[in-house]
Amino acid sequence: MTKRVRRKVGDIVSIPLSDGQYTYGRVLAEPLIAIYNHVSVSEADVETVLSRPVKYILAVMNNAVTSGRWRVIGRVDLEAGLQKTVRFFQQDKFSGKLSIYVEGEEFPATLEDCLGLERNAVWDAEHVEDRILDEINGRPNKWVESLKLKLN
Repeated sequence: MTKRVRRKVGDIVSIPLSDGQYTYGRVLAEPLIAIYNHVSVSEADVETVLSRPVKYILAVMNNAVTSGRWRVIGRVDLEAGLQKTVRFFQQDKFSGKLSIYVEGEEFPATLEDCLGLERNAVWDAEHVEDRILDEINGRPNKWVESLKLKLN
């Protein structure tokens, strides 16, 4: 039986991809994970990972880390930029009404407010891995496409 891993803010995780490569994330306030813009054929060291920019921040199911699927390779206190509040957009499926979601609160929003934001959704580990692999291979990702801002 695999030992459960506790999810701790500042943990750097190695994310194995189905093609044998690795990418990396950083545990933020629950349920957020910052995904770094770095892919390698073997596990990179923490310093290399932290020298790369963050591509995006997603809400990810805790079991990505707690199950051991994404292996903790180190922990470093968060720098100020990763402690900032993260904003997501929401869009009503029926009315198309837009809002901004911030730490459990929802505020009315315009289309311009929502441009460039991730949709408020909690990602499964496999879906994050699929997204990254599709980005590497220049393919559209079905999960990203399904969550895109719908323009009326």
